[in-house]
Amino acid sequence: MNLNTLSLVNYKNFESQVFDFDSKINCFVGANGIGKTNALDAIYHLAFGKSYFNPVALQNIKHGEEFFVIDGSFTKNERKEKIVVSLKRGQKKVIKRNGKAYEKFSEHIGFIPLVIISPADRNLIIEGSDTRRKFIDSVISQSDKSYLSTLISYNKVLSQRNALLKYFALNSTFNADTLAVYNEQMTGYGNEIFKKRDEFLKIFIPIFLQRYNAISLSKETINLKYKSDLFQNDLNELLDQNLNKDKALQYTSVGIHKDDLIFLIDGFPIKKFGSQGQQKSFLIALKLAQFDFIKQQSGVSPILLLDDIFDKLDENRVSQIISLVDDDHFGQIFISDTHADRTENIVKQIHQSYKLFKL
Repeated sequence: MNLNTLSLVNYKNFESQVFDFDSKINCFVGANGIGKTNALDAIYHLAFGKSYFNPVALQNIKHGEEFFVIDGSFTKNERKEKIVVSLKRGQKKVIKRNGKAYEKFSEHIGFIPLVIISPADRNLIIEGSDTRRKFIDSVISQSDKSYLSTLISYNKVLSQRNALLKYFALNSTFNADTLAVYNEQMTGYGNEIFKKRDEFLKIFIPIFLQRYNAISLSKETINLKYKSDLFQNDLNELLDQNLNKDKALQYTSVGIHKDDLIFLIDGFPIKKFGSQGQQKSFLIALKLAQFDFIKQQSGVSPILLLDDIFDKLDENRVSQIISLVDDDHFGQIFISDTHADRTENIVKQIHQSYKLFKL
């Protein structure tokens, strides 16, 4: 999987810019605020139809302008592919593949396999369970279209059930038959999602542990644990058991929308007991495991975006990461850094061709 050229018009701080990329390593270097991360985000946008850093689509249009266009030319399995993402104020975002617009954005997910490693990933540790569920869902969805469809259906029914619970409370009424319809639908979708998440993590966790040990040289014991209500019982029974609680709260308190990933170091939460370097190594291992899993499932090497990852890592961990990506397992890599000299010295350790873009 290769991105050959990238053209940006009115995207974030770029007015008009064209990049021609090396097939292996590409480095964006320059001072903070110059647009290095924005260039990486544009590549992410082509793969996922949205920004990694700012979910408010209109805020990705350059100040004072009416639209943005991101245009990428790719090579996938020796075929040329052109992806264009555009947005005009007052209109819906459009994603086109080879000139044809997608009816549903979900149809595009997984077509451009891509993994980003960024300081923003720290949200996976410090934010709530929603962030970690999105990580799981993002990885599975890139290789399983039916999973994404089931997840969308579950969330739709969940929203309807919550609206019904609020209606019951506001009108001092209750209808068990209507609620049972939503319970049955949620159970069907929820059990399927739980099964796929459980199967995914049984494959993913050993890959993650192997990656972390390679980065940290096994100096500490880390683990990932999948937490779900559905380990206790079938979802339909859980919904029945928690009916009075749900009526009082006016929302659904159990289900796969409450699942979580527990991050542990030496048996304790990494959020409280991990150093900055350990947390960063944990997140990098998590994302490299994501890379491995997607490649294993799709047979295509994802594009790898490394946003400012050499900050806050000691020299030993940096050299370990570099040695990990210095093999043919990885395809095209994009790096952003504030220090041009540091980046070039690091990249020279990797025996691959590269290009440096000074912004």
